[in-house]
Amino acid sequence: MNIVRDALIGLAVGDALGVPVEFESRESLTANPVTDMRAYGTYNQPAGTWSDDSSLTFCLADSLTQDFNLADMAQKFVDWSEARIWTPHGQVFDIGITTREAMEVLEDILTNGDHEALQFLHHEADEMSNGNGSLMRILPLLFYLKHQPAEAWFEITWRVSALTHGHIRAAIACWYYLRFAWHLWQSGDKRSAYLEVRTEARELFRKKNIAFSEQRIFDRVVEHSISFLPVSEIASAGYVMHSLEAAMWCVLHYNTYEETVLAAVNLGHDTDTTAAIAGGLAGILYGFDAIPSEWVNQLARLKDVLQLCDDLNKRWN
Repeated sequence: MNIVRDALIGLAVGDALGVPVEFESRESLTANPVTDMRAYGTYNQPAGTWSDDSSLTFCLADSLTQDFNLADMAQKFVDWSEARIWTPHGQVFDIGITTREAMEVLEDILTNGDHEALQFLHHEADEMSNGNGSLMRILPLLFYLKHQPAEAWFEITWRVSALTHGHIRAAIACWYYLRFAWHLWQSGDKRSAYLEVRTEARELFRKKNIAFSEQRIFDRVVEHSISFLPVSEIASAGYVMHSLEAAMWCVLHYNTYEETVLAAVNLGHDTDTTAAIAGGLAGILYGFDAIPSEWVNQLARLKDVLQLCDDLNKRWN
């Protein structure tokens, strides 16, 4: 069993399914839904091309094959942004505004050798730092966190999130996602995993004295069952809460890997990220063998990605 492969291939396949139709509206995709791996489209890339979602996920995974080191993570993110590592075809074709700005900050910190500053980036973030750019890449951290006490998960997650997105809301979303993934891994039951993470979120809010205004933002995934909402109430843009809610809705609403990621893509707008986030969870839940082999085999740099999965799995499992 290789849980890292389940998760990261699940994520990358979802990402690649969404790349050709990123920014297309829900109405357009309702009329012409994605049902298979497509080529070209939005970025004119061949079928199986993954985006920055997978690239940054692979950078984090690559760093964690050695140990937990924020400076090394930051360096790998910068190396990717300059097309030195973990691009599907040798170039960066999709990078968010906040992530691009973060790369400049990280490069300055690394150039100055002030690695301690990486520990405190979350103190400098404002509410505008709540895109989905840290949520989309956070999943490899799960395999390091499994060896840490549960009470340490949030602070560790916040520091890794803050390399690009430092606001507490983005950090809570990443923590929630990782705890849900953990319970999926342990139980294989999405309903019980959902109940567990909702209980843990309430406890986190209490222990960390999270402002009530922030708690309320998570109501739909903590106090209510988001899976019962109609699709018309599920947004799928680049805001971190839209991405978390949409991914949770897809995972809870559908019962196979294929159904889950296609539903995520066909929500429209930030198609690759929604499907990557949902795909990582669905990969853990259903396993590698449930991912259509024709999709897996089309993935760019599949051999390299599988080797990375093996290396991270050996390091932490």
